[in-house]
Amino acid sequence: MKNKLLLIMLCISLFACKQNADEKVLYLAHTLPQTHPVHKGIVEFQKILNQKSNGDLTIKIFPDAQLGSEREVLELLQIGSVAITKVSAATLSNFVPEYHVLGIPYLFRDKAHMFDILEGPVGKSILEKGEKFWLRGLCYYDAGSRSFYTSNKAVRTPEDLKGLKIRVMNNQMAINMVNSLGGAATPMAYGELYTAIQQGVVDGAENNPPSFVSSNHYEISKYYTLDEHSSVPDVLLIGTKQWEKLSDQEKTWVQEAANESAQAQKQFWKSSVDESMKIAKEAGVEIIIPEKSLFADQSKSVLEEFKKDHPELIQLVKDIKSN
Repeated sequence: MKNKLLLIMLCISLFACKQNADEKVLYLAHTLPQTHPVHKGIVEFQKILNQKSNGDLTIKIFPDAQLGSEREVLELLQIGSVAITKVSAATLSNFVPEYHVLGIPYLFRDKAHMFDILEGPVGKSILEKGEKFWLRGLCYYDAGSRSFYTSNKAVRTPEDLKGLKIRVMNNQMAINMVNSLGGAATPMAYGELYTAIQQGVVDGAENNPPSFVSSNHYEISKYYTLDEHSSVPDVLLIGTKQWEKLSDQEKTWVQEAANESAQAQKQFWKSSVDESMKIAKEAGVEIIIPEKSLFADQSKSVLEEFKKDHPELIQLVKDIKSN
């Protein structure tokens, strides 16, 4: 790990040497492919910042995990070797505890409620919590809602999950959520999942529509249940070491560009979801619209467990649900 970080820092230094002395360039690294709707939002951020600064402050994007995993890039932000990144709030919760809250099942009533919270005082306060960990949040990007998909059995109610092995991220809240619904949560690397479903090692998984299709899991999972149990956003971050090097005017440009890119990214995400659902339907996937309240009621124990483990975050949960 240490040697890898040193290699990454050397590559960044070599790139920096090629810049003109009067240029100010911020390096932005993330793990997504360039076809992803979140990457498109980042490109919009790059364009808007260039326009606002008249080219005085620019972004150099390193996509496709060129500079490491989400966790590795966060560490590069903390030491100032990379300026900006995009990570899942789930990953960020390992650095900034408040982001744990955003993974609670059925935390948001719907997408409108989610963005009212994220773009309002509560969401902005969470972005600011990272500053003491050298990670300043700029804005949130839409990463959709996660839903169940299965290979051989349709899931219409929580009872249908009983006995099914469902792949989840290696995240305690995701594990608790599936288990609360009667499934058997099975943590597994994402890259192993296609073969695991195909061979019956697991019965299904859960993810958003663009991921369901881009992974080709729709080829072997013929039931997609839009229960939308969690809506964990992505977060655009700047390391405080780089932030503090910016002038007040440059900080304004960066924040305004981030906010404007977030609005554009919502449309990129919607288009990707629409296209993904079309591909899945044409491939013969049955799209199931369940009664979401059944899943929400069954998973309430996850919130109660969370409150026991994180009593200091109970008020934050109340602020979100009461808004």
